[in-house]
Order: sequence, then structure tokens, then C-alpha cells
Amino acid sequence: MHSSIYPALFAALIAFIANIALCPMMIPSLIKLKFGQNIREDGPSSHHKKSGTPTMGGIMIIISFLLAALVVVRDNPHAMAVVGVTLAFGVIGFVDDFLKILRKQNLGLRAYQKLVAQLVVAVGFVMFWQTLPGYTSELIIPFFPEMRFDVGFMFPAFVCLVFLSCTNGANLTDGLDGLAAGVTVIIATFFMFAAWIMQSPVLPVTGAAVGSLLGFLLFNAHPARIFMGDTGSLALGGFVAAIALLLNMPLFLVIVAIIYVIESLSVIIQVVYFKLTRRRFFKMAPIHHSFELSGWPEKKVVAFFCVITALACLLGYLAIMGV
Repeated sequence: MHSSIYPALFAALIAFIANIALCPMMIPSLIKLKFGQNIREDGPSSHHKKSGTPTMGGIMIIISFLLAALVVVRDNPHAMAVVGVTLAFGVIGFVDDFLKILRKQNLGLRAYQKLVAQLVVAVGFVMFWQTLPGYTSELIIPFFPEMRFDVGFMFPAFVCLVFLSCTNGANLTDGLDGLAAGVTVIIATFFMFAAWIMQSPVLPVTGAAVGSLLGFLLFNAHPARIFMGDTGSLALGGFVAAIALLLNMPLFLVIVAIIYVIESLSVIIQVVYFKLTRRRFFKMAPIHHSFELSGWPEKKVVAFFCVITALACLLGYLAIMGV
């Protein structure tokens, strides 16, 4: 008998209501404080009109997520580990966003500073996780759920790799109105049902993330009234990585978070190809901008990427059930 999914649904409802209450209050304040987004000069020309749109909307995502999680989570160290990691990565993103606003340019923390901060959080997570019951370095293999792959002594390094990949993948995906929020709410929904199937203690916080993102999307969908900024994208990437790890399902991220993977690969390919040939492989990276420069409307790109994610998550469910 599966544990009840009601706490997750209750958390989703609380987070949704909290976010739709917070955003209308916070958006005017962010505008007044001139916390506006700086747009890349080399980006699509259609994005220049977005300059000045308030950013750091990730604050509302995190607050509504925390409120819902704290209501439904009681004496649940696994769920609190997810909450802690999400908040910690959100703080890194907040510092990055704040520096960009302060300097009035699209440059916040330096790459090495962000990397060190992310590694510190990832190491802290794995050290705490090792103290919890049920800790294991064995991973569930997609399509063969009865089998396990033991990472062994390399597991802490693997955890760091998962966090770095996920947070930066989410960060790169955040480039169009509603794209990162739309893709991630589908991924979070996948993990909510996966946690329910596996009777995992992280189930309630997955619902909190789903509700928070659904509420935020009402204000972030095209034309966006607010952007999540790195505050939001790094927090979401940290959340997805932590949930996948605690469910022993990080290998599933290659399937369900395929958009994160594609966005990251497009940047790597672009950089490597340019260094070798002095030419661009894509019209622009991350790849969602390449679609735009090929004539796709922004809303169509977002819808296409969300559909791909939904199909990937359906494949993920088949991977849980096995062949």
C-alpha cells in the first residue's frame, strides 16, 4: 500500500497560493528598487525590450516553497535536506543576481567563485546524507529497477558532479519566458509521483516545488512580468539534484531532465567548436536562442521544450516500471 500522496498535494496548494499572493506584492517593490534584468547585447534583438524587467523572482519561488515545506514536513531529515540544499543554492544565485544589479551588467560571481560555492553545498549535502538511515551509494538503473549500480568510494565525487550538472543545466535553461519554470515543474511532477511510488520521505517537498512553480508561471510566462534570475534557477537545479539523489535516481536525470542536458551540451559544443575552428556550430548558445534566431517565436520554443520534457518524463515512468 503506497503512502498517502495528500501531504504532497496539500503542500502544492499552499505553495501555489503563497506564490500568487507574493508576486503581485513583490513585483512593484523590485521595480521600485530597480532590480531589473540586464540583457545580453549579443542576444536576440527581440529580447532587448525585456531589459529592466524585474529579476530575482526566485525569492518568491523559495519563500513559497519553504512555507509549504515547513507546514507539511515534521521530523523528516530527508525532506529537510532537500529544503536546505534548495535554500543554499538559492543564496548563491541571490549573491550572483545582486552583484549583476549592483554592477549594472550581466556579470555577477566569477565562474570559479560560483563553482567553489556549489561544491561546498554539494559536499555538505553528502556529509549530512551519510548520517541518515537508508543512505546508500547504489543507484537504480533505468528500465532495470531491480538492478543496482554501486558507485562505491567515488560516490561523493559523483554527488558533486550531479549537483554541478543539474544547477548549471537549470541555469542555462533559464533564458526564455517560462522556459526554466515550465520544464522544471514537469520534472518535479515526475519526481513527486516517483517518490509516491517508492514511498519516500521526500514526497511532501516535491509537491511544494510543483505548487510554487505553477504559481510563479502565472507571472513568468510570456510576456514575463518577472524573471527568476540565478536565485531561482540555481535553487531549482539544486532541488532537482537533491531529490534525484535521495531517491537513488540520478541516472534518470539523463532522461527526464533531457532539456538541461541538451542546453548544457549545446554550450559545450559551441565553445569547443569555436576554439577549434573560430566558427560557431549553432547560431547561438544555449540552443533555445538558436531556435529563436531560426525564426521560431519564443512561445513556440518554450512549448516545444516543455512537450519534449513531458514525453521524456513519460519515458521515465516506463524506466521505473522496467522492461
